[in-house]
Amino acid sequence: MTNRNDIEQLFKTHYVQMHRLAVALLHDDDFARDIVHDVFDSLLDESHDITISSCYLLKAVRNRCLNYIRDCGIHQRIAHRYFMENEEYDGEDWPDEETIARIYSLIKSEISPQSRRVMELRFSQGLPFARIAASMGISETAVYRHMSHALIIIRKKLNENG
Repeated sequence: MTNRNDIEQLFKTHYVQMHRLAVALLHDDDFARDIVHDVFDSLLDESHDITISSCYLLKAVRNRCLNYIRDCGIHQRIAHRYFMENEEYDGEDWPDEETIARIYSLIKSEISPQSRRVMELRFSQGLPFARIAASMGISETAVYRHMSHALIIIRKKLNENG
């Protein structure tokens, strides 16, 4: 059932219900819309040997929403870990343009290529940890470790230079 017309019919039939579920889980209309579209996009990209039902589509939306929520939690833990030791952080004036330039410079010069790639995929392209792991052929734990290691180096170098 990977025929484009069949998927279009599924979209027309089930979009409203799928979107409503995503909004209920995420409380954000834009992210909910993106997730529902991602589910249909994945149907176009993959071959399926099963009959795609309403139940399948709703479970796919639910799982993607839960993955998104999990990834947001991981992102918040990383940000908290960075800011936890930075006493100069006041929330409004930081980071300034100079600090951002220094961070980019540190990423290019001090971070390993694999950690640099993880940071690029996460922060520049906004990919969730699961997709980063899949694209790089590593575990999600390894992605988290690369990110954590890179942030430790950046924090250390920023604190050394004032």
